[in-house]
Amino acid sequence: MKKAVVLLSGGLDSATTLALAQEQGYACYAISFDYGQRHRCELDAARKVAEAAGVVEHKIITLNLDNIGGSALTDTSIAVPHQLTKGIPVTYVPARNTVFLSLALAWAEVLAAEAIFIGVNAVDYSGYPDCRPEFIEAFATMAQLATKAGVEGRPIRIETPLLHLNKAEIIQQGLRLDVNYANTLSCYDPDEAGRACGRCDSCRLRAAGFTQAGVADPTRYQPESN
Repeated sequence: MKKAVVLLSGGLDSATTLALAQEQGYACYAISFDYGQRHRCELDAARKVAEAAGVVEHKIITLNLDNIGGSALTDTSIAVPHQLTKGIPVTYVPARNTVFLSLALAWAEVLAAEAIFIGVNAVDYSGYPDCRPEFIEAFATMAQLATKAGVEGRPIRIETPLLHLNKAEIIQQGLRLDVNYANTLSCYDPDEAGRACGRCDSCRLRAAGFTQAGVADPTRYQPESN
């Protein structure tokens, strides 16, 4: 059976990506990262999603990107904005997808996997430079050059099934595949109980997606956000 490594954050996009990879007939190996993010409860969501999907294996890799800082997600002295922002927001984590994809690439090569699936999106997203098609294309080129598999003519593909979908379309794909979005968490600033703030960019995009898809939003929000 063909194998794929799937980046799984525990959010709506990555849960949908996992379901799409399985629909394509891949035996899926999920990889998540405990990178010093302030919203570590997303890892609990990742575990729930992985278990519900019946992945072959789920790895959680520990990194210390909080030692580098430079992002509201890894530096608690930088507030998560609760209003719309222009340009690249402070929730951008420097080089995050480059680091994550590199580690996924290493595991994929060990597994002799054919593909890596990542739920990046260039339509309804927060403006991160490492979610753009140009980045994915460049990384795929690097992966072919930098791996034994690539040099021997077996390049590992980087699959981005959500790249050109809006949030409503992503949700519709997930519902078609019976993804339980109540297991997912997209919020950048959840409380200790894992309830979403309802005000950060990620929460706004998620809520709008459910509204546009015409389905109920199963997200647990903090009382003040209702």
